[in-house]
Amino acid sequence: MKYNQAMTTTLTFEKLLITAGGKVVCMRCAARSKRSQLQCGRPAMRGRTTCNFHSGKGNSGPKTPEGRAKSIAAHTTHGQASHAARDAHARASARLLQLEDSMQVLRMTTDTRRSPGRKPRFYQPITDLAGVLQMVLDDVLHPVGG
Repeated sequence: MKYNQAMTTTLTFEKLLITAGGKVVCMRCAARSKRSQLQCGRPAMRGRTTCNFHSGKGNSGPKTPEGRAKSIAAHTTHGQASHAARDAHARASARLLQLEDSMQVLRMTTDTRRSPGRKPRFYQPITDLAGVLQMVLDDVLHPVGG
């Protein structure tokens, strides 16, 4: 058979699913596979034509602000990493790189290698003594931890 030739098969649609040796009869999911055109073998949800894998529940998410807040609290990415925690980590990482910059400017180290990789979101490079003084003032007025 050639690959570009359309397959002609007779598709049968079964409405009922009989299980447990004929003791349980229920509706069968009406969803079909895109690739093989075979019908889903799972039972349909009560009052629906599809199973829960094929949008039988039809859940579009919480509608009220309280429900949305609960959903956000329950679905934080990677356990405890909320937006606030990720921002705090990015600020602390930027602070470390700024301290590294200030050590280079004040010639407190002879190592010219710098930290490799992508820089954090809040990173502002420090290239001169005025930048070091501004960093110290910002640290006194706005501490990183609080």
